[in-house]
Amino acid sequence: MRERFWEMPLSQLDRDEWEALCDGCGKCCLNKIEYEDSDELAFTRVACKLLDGHACRCSSYENRHDYVPECVVLTPAKLREISWWLPSTCAYRLRQEGRPLHKWHPLISGDPESVHRAKISVRGWTVSEAEVPEEEWEDHIIEDLS
Repeated sequence: MRERFWEMPLSQLDRDEWEALCDGCGKCCLNKIEYEDSDELAFTRVACKLLDGHACRCSSYENRHDYVPECVVLTPAKLREISWWLPSTCAYRLRQEGRPLHKWHPLISGDPESVHRAKISVRGWTVSEAEVPEEEWEDHIIEDLS
């Protein structure tokens, strides 16, 4: 990977650099409730059934569409459409908006645990969608993801 690739325009990143931009917070794997009447988006602590709640990574990333066909494939083009759907701390969203990565980002800190120590990740506080029926997701809305 190129030196300081994360400062480059997203469209110039190769596949490995794009994947490395992920901070490993796991927030994108949280289920959201979109209220059609108000266009409000609410994040819940109900996570995709494939999220490893400790590692904050997909347990079957390469094959996730076999189990979760609706899982979003994030690309620079897709990011322009849905950046509002990502948490404000997301490296992809930050770079899309022309902002730098946070100090706790593993690419800056050099430590993949820094995102967890900064209490940015979902480590330890999610519940699996396999355990919570969709009609109960509203009981698990979280206030802030920043």
